[in-house]
Amino acid sequence: MSNLDIHHTTLLGPDGHPLAPLPAEFANHETIRDLYRHMVLARTFDAKAVALHGSGRLGTYASLLGQEAVGVGIGHVMRPEDVLVPSFREHAAQLRRGVRPEELYLYWGGDERGSAFAGPTQDFPVSATVGGHAPHAAGVALAFKLRGEARVAVCVFGDGATSKGDVYEAMNVAGLWQLPVVFIVTNNQWALSTPRREQTAATTLAQKAVAAGFEGEQVDGNDVIAVAKVVGEALAHARSGNGPRLIECLTYRLADHTTVDDAARYRDESEVTPWWEKDPIARVRLYLSATAGWSDQQEKALLDECGTLIERAAEAYLATPPQGPEAMFDHLYGKLPADLAAQRDEVVAATKNRADG
Repeated sequence: MSNLDIHHTTLLGPDGHPLAPLPAEFANHETIRDLYRHMVLARTFDAKAVALHGSGRLGTYASLLGQEAVGVGIGHVMRPEDVLVPSFREHAAQLRRGVRPEELYLYWGGDERGSAFAGPTQDFPVSATVGGHAPHAAGVALAFKLRGEARVAVCVFGDGATSKGDVYEAMNVAGLWQLPVVFIVTNNQWALSTPRREQTAATTLAQKAVAAGFEGEQVDGNDVIAVAKVVGEALAHARSGNGPRLIECLTYRLADHTTVDDAARYRDESEVTPWWEKDPIARVRLYLSATAGWSDQQEKALLDECGTLIERAAEAYLATPPQGPEAMFDHLYGKLPADLAAQRDEVVAATKNRADG
């Protein structure tokens, strides 16, 4: 079966050498250092989250290890007024968009206050329902179009979500109504324990856009410069009223699916090892070392900076007093229906009685 001539973009090879001239906006070292810093920050955040879970201080968590370039590339080119509609592994994009790490720790610790971002207030919270957020993104984009706003909804999901009806329905209406939305597939080769080859017979996931009436393309998801370039072009395309695009970012989930998964039960380490050689962070560090004299001292300073920032965020999360049990009602509706309001009052009264002894 043909791959329908799906275009693939890679700019920076795994060894840190450019495979093609870098776009002008990414040809300066300051921009590359900024991308590198945010990837290192995301990995530092991720490692701390895994450690917090391991010590019983964070709930089930989905690691982004190996996928930092996708989120940072997306966040780098989005405008503040755009809206991110994430799945559950987009921490790098959220951090790059201005979500504070302590807010994300709160969310993964089971506290819905973590979804009340101080930064991008109109970005959507984490969606743990596979593919269920794609129609929301189409709805956001429809609102932008009806209002005549030059804004774009960016919907990110994994390869497994492309097998869900929610995603097909969202892409169908987006293509039909020419909505300003960019769908991004983080193809990390595994939908929990189901490998990509057992999900679909399609040669690429990008070609699934064709039936919806718009373009799909692939990008090296371990190349942050390529991701930023391709997503930036898709955003400009949608912002100009030319409709949606689907971008398939080819990467790999180096960690378990979540902190309560054991990937060793269903995949062999011989498959994982070669992907470490394509590490998105290592390739940018190699590029900076070769072209900008990035030193061991600069590397240590960056690691120390990110480590300090994340440790302080974790301390802020752990020092946040927990909410009372009535909080289970507080994030359901703008105004609670009478029956739920009565139940909330009962919980508050029972909690007070227990406290009074």
